[in-house]
Amino acid sequence: MSATFVWRAVLLSLVLTPSLLAQSDPPTSTTTCNLDDGRQVYVRYVPVPANKERIQNGKPLIPGGTAMTLFTEAQLSLGTSTIPIGAYTLYPIPARGNWTLAVSKNVSAAATYDEKQDVAKTAMETVQVEQASDALEVAFAHVGARCTLRIYIGKSASFADFTAK
Repeated sequence: MSATFVWRAVLLSLVLTPSLLAQSDPPTSTTTCNLDDGRQVYVRYVPVPANKERIQNGKPLIPGGTAMTLFTEAQLSLGTSTIPIGAYTLYPIPARGNWTLAVSKNVSAAATYDEKQDVAKTAMETVQVEQASDALEVAFAHVGARCTLRIYIGKSASFADFTAK
């Protein structure tokens, strides 16, 4: 009787393991901007392959189905808006010309983009590059109090300046 129980347990674990593994979160990457005073601004994102992510004009880019997350230890300005210290969701929104970057206060894991939740929104400088990136790349360039967010996917490169206050 105990052998039957063991085999049932083994069979059950073999059946359930693939579904449990499929529910795990996708791997993430983090890019950090270290301000001169030691505070940090960082973004967590899913580095999806560029050919697997569908870019739609006017629709927020949500790589791998998971929105990018911004964490800031400093009050920031983006465009004409002020972003308090805290956690936010970033939504790059592709367009034919320049992309737009929206910063949302809704950080719920199941959240969808709702512009009513925006804390800040600004146009991004967008250019086409010669060498396409194989995967979504997010990086910061740091000069003084400014952290320039750089988003590369395919042949698109978009930039937005966050300035620490």
